[in-house]
Amino acid sequence: MAASTSAGIAPAPFGDEHGPFLCGPYAPLGDEADTVLELRTGALPADLNGVYLRVGPNPRFAPLGRYHPFDGDGMIHAAQFAHGRVRYRRRWVRTADFDTESAAGDAVFHGIRETLAGDRARPLKDSANTDVLGFAGQALALWYMAGAAYVVDPITLETRGTLDAVARSRGGCGHISAHAKVDPVSGELLYFDYGAEAPWMHYGVVAPDGRLVHHTPITLPGPRLPHDMAFTARYSILHDLPLFHDAAALARGRHKIAFHADVPTRFGVLPRYGGDTELRWFEFTPCFVYHVVNAWEEGDEVVMVGCRYVPVSTADGGIDGVATAQQIAQLVMNARLWCWRMDLASGATREYPLDAERNVEFPSCNGQLAGRTTRYGYLADQHDGVVLQWPGLAKYDLVSGARLSQWSSEPAHSWYSEPWFAPADAATAEDDGYLVAFRLDARDMRCTLEVLDARDLGRGPLAVLDLPGQVPVGFHACWIRAADIPAWA
Repeated sequence: MAASTSAGIAPAPFGDEHGPFLCGPYAPLGDEADTVLELRTGALPADLNGVYLRVGPNPRFAPLGRYHPFDGDGMIHAAQFAHGRVRYRRRWVRTADFDTESAAGDAVFHGIRETLAGDRARPLKDSANTDVLGFAGQALALWYMAGAAYVVDPITLETRGTLDAVARSRGGCGHISAHAKVDPVSGELLYFDYGAEAPWMHYGVVAPDGRLVHHTPITLPGPRLPHDMAFTARYSILHDLPLFHDAAALARGRHKIAFHADVPTRFGVLPRYGGDTELRWFEFTPCFVYHVVNAWEEGDEVVMVGCRYVPVSTADGGIDGVATAQQIAQLVMNARLWCWRMDLASGATREYPLDAERNVEFPSCNGQLAGRTTRYGYLADQHDGVVLQWPGLAKYDLVSGARLSQWSSEPAHSWYSEPWFAPADAATAEDDGYLVAFRLDARDMRCTLEVLDARDLGRGPLAVLDLPGQVPVGFHACWIRAADIPAWA
């Protein structure tokens, strides 16, 4: 793993003239923190030991122009549960681009809204701000536009460089997209990347010891913008979606997306160590998929459950591609819990909603069963029309679509972070564990950490702890068990 430099931190406050995502619940912090949390109400479960990590954008310097959350420097907020105490830490991810701006003492990179026609001298910043996951006892911080895999100590949050296996792939030009997956049985990291040059996508597998054990190009019809992937015990599922670049803008070096309503959604089923020629594509109705809950095998069928972004409709019942692309670009979520089925024997497909009414997103399940049949999923209720406001949490039956339990506290004012399932230390059932999430109350901008019983969210928080200051609205989270962290003490 390559070494990472560490820069001193000098808070640089700035106003909201760069757009709406630098104030209120989105406002970035100017410092790092390390403190033991005080319990406000309830009691901490004795069998909850591990780390809840949540990453999100936290720009250190005032942006050069209009700001989008994918631009902001990645900051990880961590709650370490150990023997009845909770220690909270937050630190920036020391990416190479973070170090470049630290040395300059100011912003250097323009954001995705400032890619100007014909100006290819403005590369985007790899901010490692989109996803965080546990792999081989460490945490990986990842970026949605496919960047480096930054290795972070899950306890101290020290950045330890980049994952060599990814960096050395493709002749030293390898990248990784935000939503890589870790198989809890084999311990392998499964990942993809994408870009603006043929063959447009690559797929790889990294062993728990850090070796790149498989890597292959994936041929697509052109440059695409897939966001997530899935896997089962034997297969990986890659996405080719009708949301991708505006061709004319891309030719001029601009980042502009378009929703192509005449292009089907495709999911590619690939044997875990398979090559491009073994990939089988299955077509579905046009949509976008931000996030998958889980996938598994049922006989000859590969089943994938996720959140299907609902395209905007025209007056005659068609798809308004322009409005759909604008909503997705602005992070306005409008998704339904959905199931896609692909029959490897017959080639037949099926898709149907599990909950056609509620707007839910940012899901998790019991990670110890990822890639295998799971009954339960945990999702965030999305506030319609408000970017990344999740006022409540819900537990779903992933087979029937039944909403089994839910919790919301002051929904008009609550901003939850992505809820993540944390198994009890000696769990005896799939849902024997807890749901952990930060919650911001927009009335006084106070933030708490909540622990709920995953068997019944309707009971409300078992424990509520006060945090020092705000946890700004961000993206993804994960839970790493104490048993999976070698340095645990």
